[in-house]
Amino acid sequence: MKYIFFILALIVSSSAIAQKKLPVLKAKSNKAAIYENGRHATVWTITPEAKPDVYQANRVASLTRVMLKTDSDSIAFNMKPGQRNDFIVLLNGKDSCYTSFQTPAKKDFSKMKPALHDTIPMVMNEHNTIYVKAVLNSIDTLNMNFDTGSTEITLTREILKDKIKQDLKLYNTPYELKIGNRTYTSKLYDAELAGHDTDGRFGWDLFDGFIVELNYDRNIMVVHSDMPRSIKKDKAYTKLGIQYFSQLVFVESTLSQSGKANKDWFLFDTGYQRTAMLDNDLLMQKGFPVDKMQVIKKVMMYGAQGNEVPVITSSLEALKIGKYTLPNVPAQLLTTNKPLRGYNVHLFGNEVLKRFNVVLDFQDNVIYLKPNRHFDDKYIEKG
Repeated sequence: MKYIFFILALIVSSSAIAQKKLPVLKAKSNKAAIYENGRHATVWTITPEAKPDVYQANRVASLTRVMLKTDSDSIAFNMKPGQRNDFIVLLNGKDSCYTSFQTPAKKDFSKMKPALHDTIPMVMNEHNTIYVKAVLNSIDTLNMNFDTGSTEITLTREILKDKIKQDLKLYNTPYELKIGNRTYTSKLYDAELAGHDTDGRFGWDLFDGFIVELNYDRNIMVVHSDMPRSIKKDKAYTKLGIQYFSQLVFVESTLSQSGKANKDWFLFDTGYQRTAMLDNDLLMQKGFPVDKMQVIKKVMMYGAQGNEVPVITSSLEALKIGKYTLPNVPAQLLTTNKPLRGYNVHLFGNEVLKRFNVVLDFQDNVIYLKPNRHFDDKYIEKG
């Protein structure tokens, strides 16, 4: 009888091992590349010591394709929110490197009881910076820019040195930021600069699982736990699907010049004060007639860390966002010092976005835009 039980146990054990058999891909170099939806995401170091070595993919709207490409092989998975895929990279034919792709689980507060519809006064100054009052750790009251082109909480080094009353630990410690009637938790970072009249900024991810309304007609921000019916029924809104890259929010729109139209993804960046920053290298790759755009002026801009960014402002014939078209947009052409870690990307700034009342739906991963009283405003051109 004991012998029979031993055989049965062996069979069950062997079956379990067989079920856990993982895909294997080969590599000679410990350097590889990871792609998300065909876009290069990062350089990956194959590490035998990590068991497993986990790559956290971007937030997934519905389905994403994640690929690891070595010098001699590749593997890819179509992944949903909250999914994990395990595999082995065989390095130099001897080292088994256990590796995983992991996508973040979806957040959704639509069933919150009672429902949240938190209205917060919002200021937009002459520089197109939008900000609200917020309280850090129940101690420091700050003017904070809502910057959809960033994540987490960032304060300027000057504010950290001269204004903050508490001892803060940067980078790894979570802090509470009260915005309106609700408190959000995030890590804290520092930067050289922030928007005009502000002490720092907070990113879109504080509202993951919520819906955020930016109403420039009434100068309010409203955080919703579920989508208001008034927005659902309003046919004036145009709807844009969100794609996440480098943990940031992108939407698809179209540039037009001299009969040539280019459709591409744009970083949706309320923290950038100007119109649209266009990556010159990306335009050239797609054959966009940059030489047909009239040069307005050349200036030196500065990034959040104080780095110099030389920019040419030229007139763009048309910018189409959803079903709405903005003509003759003074757009900035960027050739060096890319704002997103060296990647070629375009972005919208608040000189364009303020022309719409905005609804950021971080439950269904879409953005709704409706023209407001600023739609036909003249463009601000500052050096």
